[in-house]
Amino acid sequence: MTWIVWLILAIAAVLIFAIAGLYNNLVTGKNRVEEALSDMDVQLKRRYDLIPNLVETVKGYAVHEEGTLAKVIAARNSAMEVSSAEPEKKIVAENQLSSTLRSIFALAENYPDLKANQNFLELQRELTDTEDKIMASRRFYNGNVRDFNTKLQVFPTNLINKMLKFTAYSFYEIGDAAQKENVTVKF
Repeated sequence: MTWIVWLILAIAAVLIFAIAGLYNNLVTGKNRVEEALSDMDVQLKRRYDLIPNLVETVKGYAVHEEGTLAKVIAARNSAMEVSSAEPEKKIVAENQLSSTLRSIFALAENYPDLKANQNFLELQRELTDTEDKIMASRRFYNGNVRDFNTKLQVFPTNLINKMLKFTAYSFYEIGDAAQKENVTVKF
């Protein structure tokens, strides 16, 4: 009879350690996704800080383009207001901001003095560098989301993830078909 008790205790111990291992693995994956989201926020903050300077520089040259500049500022403010805790809303707001930023660079094509302005060129270079870093942050985030979501879907984690209250994250992707189109620049 005692060997049955020991066998039950051994099986229970193995199950407890297995569940603890799965739980710890999910917590690690969740933390990596949140870290990636935080890294992206740092780059987005840098972009938010650059945009007002870029708009002010363009304002001096493109006085009658107020509508375009107002849209950029409105999109920036909208993107800043969305919490990173809501990735789906953040994705939409950031995609909208990226779309409106393209319009500022398109404006520069109409104003040769603006294109030659050193301040504008430096801000444009910094913003381009920031956009590259944001793109890398998005890839890093999506890689972590892929890994985490895969962990949730594979056996045996898929049997207990709902009980442990883990849910899948959304990928950072372009939702608007117009944004997937290549940008055309005409001189």
